[in-house]
Amino acid sequence: MNFIKCCYIWNEVLIEQCDRLPAVYGRASLIHDLLVAYNLHKNIKIVKSSPATYDDLRKFHSELYLDHLKSFSVVDDDYISTPQDEEYGIGYDCPPVSNMFDLVSNLAGGSITAAKCLLLGITNVAINWCGGWHHAQRFGAEGFCYVNDIVLAIETLKLKFSKILYIDLDIHHGNGVQDAYNLSKSVFTLSFHKYEPGFYPGTGSLEDIGTLAGKGYTCNFPLHACYSDDTLEYVFQAVFPAVYSQFAPDSIVVQCGADALARDPNGGAALTARAYCTCVKMVLDKRKPTLLLGGGGYNHANTARLWSSITALVAGVELDDNIPEHNNWIRYGPDYMLHIEPTLARDLNQVTYLDACIDTIKDNLKKYLENNRTEKPRLETKTGNNHTDVSMHGKLQDANIKHRIISKSASSNSNDTESKMFNKGNEAKRLNYNDVYDFVE
Repeated sequence: MNFIKCCYIWNEVLIEQCDRLPAVYGRASLIHDLLVAYNLHKNIKIVKSSPATYDDLRKFHSELYLDHLKSFSVVDDDYISTPQDEEYGIGYDCPPVSNMFDLVSNLAGGSITAAKCLLLGITNVAINWCGGWHHAQRFGAEGFCYVNDIVLAIETLKLKFSKILYIDLDIHHGNGVQDAYNLSKSVFTLSFHKYEPGFYPGTGSLEDIGTLAGKGYTCNFPLHACYSDDTLEYVFQAVFPAVYSQFAPDSIVVQCGADALARDPNGGAALTARAYCTCVKMVLDKRKPTLLLGGGGYNHANTARLWSSITALVAGVELDDNIPEHNNWIRYGPDYMLHIEPTLARDLNQVTYLDACIDTIKDNLKKYLENNRTEKPRLETKTGNNHTDVSMHGKLQDANIKHRIISKSASSNSNDTESKMFNKGNEAKRLNYNDVYDFVE
């Protein structure tokens, strides 16, 4: 897979802000440190993220919600959510935190930056493990997700790519992204998730295929508990090629939520890194501009193991199964190995059930997409004569962004803090500024 150019989205502030998320407190640093311990940052291009602006965020989220987030400056430990907070989803599963607007701005900015890298052809594959918050809705937070960075990234990609395939590997159904594109033909949402009574969010049935003009452009594969590597690989290898063939996307976004890994406290599946990497490799083999995002993953050590493995796959690097010693090495005990052991739990998904789902999905694809396979949604931009000039759109967009990316090495008085972020626990691992790129205004 030497054809792949890969970039990794990073910013000290992005890591710090992602570390503040209550559901995954401190996880971002753990993941980043393992990537550095394996020297993966030396095999990929580092692009420094920029925070999303208010205008960026309101391309999906309502101004009412964003203004409410701005009202949180200092939140005390004994703060009790108000009825107004709860109207916007700020409460039980999305508790308020200090400086919430800064938090969502940085989270969204990471994925928007990654999308811009794909727009410009800086990379074929962009990775942002601080992104992937697929439950957030237009008018509020939901399911540990305060901002839907995925939708904002997709909206950025749509400036150049007319058809985008979104794939969700998280154990929870990606309801926020599906809801955003439920009426759309330009974005196809494909989700593989656990679907059982009482399991959050309760959406994503086999019959949930989109609405009105978007009917047929949503595909859900509901899986029973304890689905294994064999099961996910079996259904992905059957469904993904069919969706890809019928929809013919120009770009692909993959949410790699790690909570379907074995032993995740909020999961209930039995995957290892093998199935995730199989799915990602199948996507990469299509050689389309691809955005890889994080998501769930509440066994933090296993999440770091998985996303390091995927990063290595993209970079074409083979990792030693013995985790290198670094500041967080103790977190990977007792075996200190990279691989993730499967559980002995019985996979409740019978082949007859899986085949029936596959047949239904293929029938839906044939019914709703086959006649539209040659249709291409138009990217529109107005010219002086009120005519639509599709070809000019990409040129204008590239020009609009290209002047805003510079090599970090060209900046004077670079702050040594960035080098330290790639130097934790190991003086030999320093970041070369020539390998860091920065979006600037």
